[in-house]
Amino acid sequence: MNLYWILVSCYLLFALWALYYVIIYGERPTKSIAWVFALFTLPFLGAALYYLFGINRRKFKFYQLRKANKKKLESEYEQILEHTHDSEEFNDPHKKKLAQLIQKTCGQHAVQGNQVEILSDGEATFDSIFQTLRKAEHSIHLQYYIFSKGTLADTFYEIFKTKISEGVEVRLIYDSLGSFSFRGKTMKRFKKIGVKAFPMMPLRMTSLLYNINYRNHRKILVVDGKIGFTGGVNVSDKYIKPISKLGIWQDIHLKIEGPVVNGLQRIFVEDYFFAGDKDLLASADYFPAIEKKGGHALQIAASGPDSKYPTILHQYITMIQMAQECIYIANPYFIPGHAIMEAIRIAALSGVEVSLLIPRKGDSKLATMSMFSRFQPLLAAGVKIFLRKDFSHSKMILIDDTIASVGSGNFDYRSFVHNFETNAILYDTDLVGQIKQEFNAICEDIDQLDPQQFKDRGLIRRLGEGFARLLSPLL
Repeated sequence: MNLYWILVSCYLLFALWALYYVIIYGERPTKSIAWVFALFTLPFLGAALYYLFGINRRKFKFYQLRKANKKKLESEYEQILEHTHDSEEFNDPHKKKLAQLIQKTCGQHAVQGNQVEILSDGEATFDSIFQTLRKAEHSIHLQYYIFSKGTLADTFYEIFKTKISEGVEVRLIYDSLGSFSFRGKTMKRFKKIGVKAFPMMPLRMTSLLYNINYRNHRKILVVDGKIGFTGGVNVSDKYIKPISKLGIWQDIHLKIEGPVVNGLQRIFVEDYFFAGDKDLLASADYFPAIEKKGGHALQIAASGPDSKYPTILHQYITMIQMAQECIYIANPYFIPGHAIMEAIRIAALSGVEVSLLIPRKGDSKLATMSMFSRFQPLLAAGVKIFLRKDFSHSKMILIDDTIASVGSGNFDYRSFVHNFETNAILYDTDLVGQIKQEFNAICEDIDQLDPQQFKDRGLIRRLGEGFARLLSPLL
């Protein structure tokens, strides 16, 4: 009996603690009510789930410390980066509005004078990356959500070994969960040749329950501070070999040359400092004054659980609201919340052409089912939904033939709130036109979801999708 009351007392204390945080820090009433219901209907489990997935880490000292470190970094290299603050002044009110939003929410300016190459698959992406790495003279900076062992990792290793022997500095940030196979002997192998490698939010027993839900999802490579790569491609052999049941993964990535590369470097430096190495890298060697390489205007959007604003979410909503002619979205995890769903429906109902390109099958059945649960109201509003036969990991949104975004940010709660993400925004009709042309070419060869057939799908399938939808905040 004594043990029983001890367990009951522990449960009540645990539940009351969680209830306190729900009431004090809960941002959305409906979500808060759901957590309260879980706390008192699922003994212990409800409170544990809230601790793992419900708490807003932005309120915690851990992330307050990261923000303090970012301010310290900014003060250290403010003068070095002064030349990058020559932001592009747009005459187009839509471009101006979006650029101002990004600048105010994450501190990144829209910059003119860049050259961009659009890379549409894994072979093209890694061929370009390896060619660039072999020409490195001073520094190589990488951060990836997934850096997995395999053929690609072996090629990186051989290039790093050669470049380090030539005096090139190599730094690597990897996500502890996404790059789980990089742990142990594989990681030590890279460190042994001189790669300065650090995990982002390492999976340790002392912090596992605290940060497992918050991951670094970014894909950034910067060479000599002058050439950058970003987009959706991870370092995984799935992009070059049919080792996955989904076949060879497809994705879109960007090679960027020009002043905006300093923005990618800045994100890397902040994350590298946070990951474990306290070297500020505050020198002109890492932030050179880059000459203009072309006529493309770009801007880097970045956000994470330490950000004051959910920049990626704000970026997507703003682009959807600004669209007057068309909205094209390609994303493998299209699991938006109410705000984006309503914005898309309003756009479609007001006459904007809205097309959504998603893979028919995904790498997560639960995420795919949750995604399909959102299609009925979109189809009813006139949204065209195209189902790819292959698996595309691309994260892209394009509006009005004038603005496009390519990066790591998915259309889901995890990317908006829990993950560190980076998108590149392209303010260039030529680049946007290239992306749109490929989007349309893909859509011409695949099936468009029929509204009536989808409406008539079976009850069991609808129940499964509805259950998956309830778990959306966790996906």
